[in-house]
Amino acid sequence: MIRSTLLVSALTIALSACNSEAAPPQFGPDPNLPEPERGLLPSMKIPRPANWGNDLPKVPQGYKIQAIATDLKIPRQTLVLPNGDILVAEGSGGYAPNLRPKDIIAGFIKSLGKSSVKGGNRLTLLRDADGDGTYEMQGVFADNLNAPYGLVLINNVIYVANQDALVRFDYRDGDTKASGPPTKVADLPAVINHHWTKAMTASADGRFLYVGIGSNSNITERGMDAEEDRAMIWQIDAQTGAHKPYATGLRNPTALTIQPGSGQLWAVVNERDEIGPDLVPDYLTSVKEGGFYGWPYSYWGQNVDPRAQPQDPEKVAAAIRPDYALGSHVAALGVAFSIPAMGPEFAEGVFVGQHGSWNRSVPVGYKVIFVPFRDGRPAGDPIDFVSGFLVDDGNTRGRPVGVTVDPRGALIVADDLSNTIWRVTKN
Repeated sequence: MIRSTLLVSALTIALSACNSEAAPPQFGPDPNLPEPERGLLPSMKIPRPANWGNDLPKVPQGYKIQAIATDLKIPRQTLVLPNGDILVAEGSGGYAPNLRPKDIIAGFIKSLGKSSVKGGNRLTLLRDADGDGTYEMQGVFADNLNAPYGLVLINNVIYVANQDALVRFDYRDGDTKASGPPTKVADLPAVINHHWTKAMTASADGRFLYVGIGSNSNITERGMDAEEDRAMIWQIDAQTGAHKPYATGLRNPTALTIQPGSGQLWAVVNERDEIGPDLVPDYLTSVKEGGFYGWPYSYWGQNVDPRAQPQDPEKVAAAIRPDYALGSHVAALGVAFSIPAMGPEFAEGVFVGQHGSWNRSVPVGYKVIFVPFRDGRPAGDPIDFVSGFLVDDGNTRGRPVGVTVDPRGALIVADDLSNTIWRVTKN
């Protein structure tokens, strides 16, 4: 214990001396990007876990929030089923051998801000049988999974994106348990798994699944061979499991969704580290089939990253600029389009769950924001929708991950630090 405390103190002093914070993170479609900063180590400060006590997260006036499930085992993403039941994917993955010394230090710092609970590797089902907002039933729907993350329902099939495979369960309306073990649909890249989460959504017609595959490194330090089939979104045939790259150059696409009406695929992406506290912005973007989004050769369009070797000028020239900057290192892990039932101010746009930074001396993220849209595109500054996770002493009581809009007009938020599912509704 003493050695750990001394190590944390020494690291804090050393890192504070080597790094300084620039201007606050930039938001919107045209952020003002600073010059890259290179140092031995990035800024590192991750808030320690704190208890909620009698407090609740903050929501806008006219809304209320309640915990509808607690004592979970690392809840990540949720899925609202047609009868109103909620499935929760619980687990924690990752496997990264041959770490650099700075990776070991970063891993230690990150671990200080995580839940001490072991990931459940399961799906939990929540049910509010009488519709009063209290989910009186909480039971295991399926277990013995491998770090489940993405969830999709197509017709009578529940698809689950584990860290190593896409699997499926047959489902009948009202089921409280899976009728048997899952059936594998397709293998997913899992060797090393620097970024293990496998985000998922389905095309509007249910024919295809889109799965986000994160990179195996920050900026190709393991070599390009380790990045085969990585840093991209796969398109998978839901029936056959056949897949192809849909879009590439996305360092870590952590949440995917389909825009109502247009059928357009959107993603939130976690960008690269180690070039300063205000680079590179995590982002929200529409995703074009066949599009290339820069990683590893460039960021935010054609801003060249010389750390990626050998360079590829043709790739840089082809890189698509994202639609909307969310701020650097906010760690966006959830995205969901709103519906009119959420209220006039929040009727058109997306909710984004921000897990929070570890590599800034001033923490950012740790909240759910709303990005307003107009005419189908982001338009305006983000609005805090669920906040209050950070406390005055620099610690945090929760870390939002997945966000899901219930058709009845509620926002469901998974919090993998307090191991809680929150539900936000209008008063």
